[in-house]
Amino acid sequence: MKSIFADSKNIFLDTVNPKDYVQLERVTIIYRSLEQSINKPLKLILLYGKPGTGKSMFLSKIYEDLVEKRPIFLYKTPILDESEFYKKLSLDVCSLQQDEELNFTQFVQILEKKNFDQVPVVLLDEAQLYSDALMEKIRLLSDTRKVKFVIALHKTEKEDLIAKEHFQTRIWESIELENASKTELKIYIQKKLMKANCFDTANMFNTNKSINLIYKLTQGNYRDTNKLLYTLFDIYTVYEDKQQFNKIDTNYISPKLIEMAAIHTGLINA
Repeated sequence: MKSIFADSKNIFLDTVNPKDYVQLERVTIIYRSLEQSINKPLKLILLYGKPGTGKSMFLSKIYEDLVEKRPIFLYKTPILDESEFYKKLSLDVCSLQQDEELNFTQFVQILEKKNFDQVPVVLLDEAQLYSDALMEKIRLLSDTRKVKFVIALHKTEKEDLIAKEHFQTRIWESIELENASKTELKIYIQKKLMKANCFDTANMFNTNKSINLIYKLTQGNYRDTNKLLYTLFDIYTVYEDKQQFNKIDTNYISPKLIEMAAIHTGLINA
């Protein structure tokens, strides 16, 4: 027998898949802003926000939407070695395979010889992991106007690249992602479930009591919400496997089970 809880659990796996993109009004407006910025003659675009606010999903979605329309490349994992970074850019942006070491000056010379019909766009995820020296080189590359960078990084209290002098005057567009509001969180959860035809479990979130508790625990953070709901539905499958249906109610989400899931995921310190 097919388990609605197992199916629902898998929807909230901590993965980045553009097909899982959920359209919320505010998120869609921000996404369109990013898409429009990429099509403008801008050198640098900054996408920032706290961990779990959807930066990686945004980059994956924009890549999927534009890859057939223009030269665009997504670097999900930072390439920390400078020579390897330039070699990767050379291959992607300039279609040139480089077997030897490649430094910044050499790559700029290669870049300057190229004439592009459309300026290539490079999407850099987790950019806070790049060194200051390499970030400065990325800024200088953007100054050539031969390649455009979209830089996604974490917004933190201790380190904020937005405030750094060498980016302050060169970022032409800054787009901040935030956690979901309580209303948005409910829509997000239900839409994810309904997209996968899990209508029964989507209806279990109709009461504000469960949404209020989930919001209290996650503050609307998408990553924390996904982890919490994955664990929550995992708990439901345990009761289902043991055929202890008398201990679960399929009409609404149990606050007690939400709290159990929160303890398992570390959102509540037991």
